[in-house]
Amino acid sequence: MGWGGSPGGGMLTQIKLHDFRCFETLEVEIAPGVQFFTGDNAQGKTSILEAACVLLRLASPRSPTLTPLIRQEARGFALQGYWGSRQLQFYHSAERRKLVLDGVEQSGTAEYLRAARLVYFSNTDVELVRGPADGRRRFLDFLGSQIEPLYRSSLRAYERALRSRNRLLKAVPVRWREVEAYDTPLLDAGRLLTDLRRSLVAELVPWAASAQAAIRTEAATGGPEALSLQYQPGAGEDFAARLRESREEEARLRQTRVGPHRDDLSLCLGGQPVGVYGSEGQQRTTALALKLAQARLLEAVWKQPPLLLLDDIFGELDVTRRNALLNALPTNAQQLITTTHLDWLRDAPSGPIWRLAGRRLEGTI
Repeated sequence: MGWGGSPGGGMLTQIKLHDFRCFETLEVEIAPGVQFFTGDNAQGKTSILEAACVLLRLASPRSPTLTPLIRQEARGFALQGYWGSRQLQFYHSAERRKLVLDGVEQSGTAEYLRAARLVYFSNTDVELVRGPADGRRRFLDFLGSQIEPLYRSSLRAYERALRSRNRLLKAVPVRWREVEAYDTPLLDAGRLLTDLRRSLVAELVPWAASAQAAIRTEAATGGPEALSLQYQPGAGEDFAARLRESREEEARLRQTRVGPHRDDLSLCLGGQPVGVYGSEGQQRTTALALKLAQARLLEAVWKQPPLLLLDDIFGELDVTRRNALLNALPTNAQQLITTTHLDWLRDAPSGPIWRLAGRRLEGTI
C-alpha cells in the first residue's frame, strides 16, 4: 500500500495563542533548530507545545476533546501561526470551529492537515508500553493520519458506523435488522483501517528496532535487547465471520465486541512483553524508541524531518539517557523542548533558550 504524497515544506516560525489554557494572549517567535523553554512547573511551558500540536494537527496530546483547552471564562480559543510560508488559523468553541489556510476558510480538514507533520514526546509516553491498548491505537492513528490520506477518512468512517451500531445495540429490545444495516459500512471501513494499520506497523518495525538500539548504545546499558512490534487485529483474520459469531455476546453486553476498535500493538524485548516484564528503564526506553521511530518514518516518507515537540521528558530519565536521547534525535529536525533546568546537558545548547515566568516569556537567556 502506498504512503505519502507531496509534502508541505518549511518549519514552524511563529505561533500566537489567545484564550488557550492559562494564556489570555501569547506570541512566540520560533527559531530553526533546537530551542528550550525553561522555568518552574505550572507556568505554561507544556501549553505552548500543546498549542503547536493543536494548531498543526487539530488534536491535543493531552485531551481527547478540545473544549477543555479553552481558558476559563472564555468562549473559545484561537491559534495562529506560520509553517514556512503557509499561514494557519484555528478557532474552536463549544458551538463551532473555524479553519483558515492562507486566508481562505476551509470546509474540510484535508488540505489544512497536509501542511505540517510532527511528533510529540511526553513524560507520560511510558503508558504506550504499560498502559491499555487504546493508547497504542492512538499512537498508530496519529502517525497514520500524517502519512496516508485515506487513514483519517477510513478511521472516521469506522467510528461513525461503530457509534451508530452501538447506539442501536442499547435499544430494548434490540432490533437486529437495523443493527445489521450498519454491518456493511462497519466492515468496509474496518477492513480498510486494518489493512492500513497492518502496513503501518510493518513500516514502523525496522525504525523502532534501530531507534531502541541507538538509545541503548548511547546509554551503554547492558547487553542487546531486540525490540519487536506485532500488529494484533481486533477482528482477527475474518472480520465478517467474527462479527457474526459475536452476536450472542453483543446481545448480552450491548456493544460491538470485535473490530479495529479493539486492535493492539504487541511490544516485546527479547521475546518477552516489555509492558509486563520490562524494568522502568526498559519501558521508558521502548516508549522513546516508538516516538523516535515515528520521527524517522515520517522523515523517510516525506523527505524532510517532522517538527519534534519534547515536553518535560528528561526529568524521568537518568543523565546518561537524557543525553543519549538528544544525540539520537534527527539532527536536522526543528525541536521545541521544555525542561525545568539545563544543568544536565553535556554540551552547551546552540539554539535560543526561553524562560517562562508569570506565564510570560522573559526572552532568550
